[in-house]
Amino acid sequence: MLRLGEKITIVEDTFEQNLPIGEHAYIIAYDRNPDNVFDYVIRIPFLNRNFFVPAEDIELESVVLKQEAERIEREALIDFALSTYNEKLFYQVMNGELESAEEEEEETKETLSQADFIKQVNLRAWI
Repeated sequence: MLRLGEKITIVEDTFEQNLPIGEHAYIIAYDRNPDNVFDYVIRIPFLNRNFFVPAEDIELESVVLKQEAERIEREALIDFALSTYNEKLFYQVMNGELESAEEEEEETKETLSQADFIKQVNLRAWI
């Protein structure tokens, strides 16, 4: 649950209240009514109005800024890879092969001897 007075960003408008998506706002109250779908009351200084919103419509500004920075970094790496004709970097950024390459190296290190492999096959066949 977000704290009162926290700066948030509007990321969605689920109930079509004409919320300005992308604008910042502040949490001014909780809606504690269990029969109500709204979770927070927010204040949008840009419109000088208060709105009732569900938790899915808002996100902390720091989280939104972090996601935007990661997206920009990824786009910059793609542009760099394309401009330098670096195919390996391009595939790593596009497919996330950086993590999978490390996993493949670990799998190849754990090779079994022929006898151990036959024991495992027989054990699985018996089960």
